[in-house]
Amino acid sequence: MSAEAKLIELKLELPPSPKPVGVYKPIVIAGNMAYLSGHGPLKADKKLITGRLGLDMDVEAGYEAARITGLGMLATLQTNLGSLDKVKRLVKLLGLVRCTDRFDQQPAVINGCSELFRDVFGEENGVAARSALGTNALPGGIAVEIEAIFEVEV
Repeated sequence: MSAEAKLIELKLELPPSPKPVGVYKPIVIAGNMAYLSGHGPLKADKKLITGRLGLDMDVEAGYEAARITGLGMLATLQTNLGSLDKVKRLVKLLGLVRCTDRFDQQPAVINGCSELFRDVFGEENGVAARSALGTNALPGGIAVEIEAIFEVEV
């Protein structure tokens, strides 16, 4: 099943593609690779999900923030490629989690994005190499920031 058909089957509605808030491009396509800049958890009401895992957010809230971030990343891909069906596969995912020093469940948080991509692109093409790291600060106090590399059809 195509990624676009999967969106419909899963009843997923993509938000508008996030706009850059600095001097960078949200996506750069070089050859058959699409490099997505770090995306944050931007909700439909245009508010960012802020907080620190292990302090004022639990794993479930972080998971949801990562999932919302993934939806924004899909929107960026769809806007710039014209269709998610042009994505061949996810190659690499890097997730940063704003957290306390004692919080050690970064992978469980970033699963919110990883599981979304798996559900949309399939087990073979939607699961990639991945890193999930904790950090003490992210721009604007956002809970997560995620970047990715995709192989695409050009």
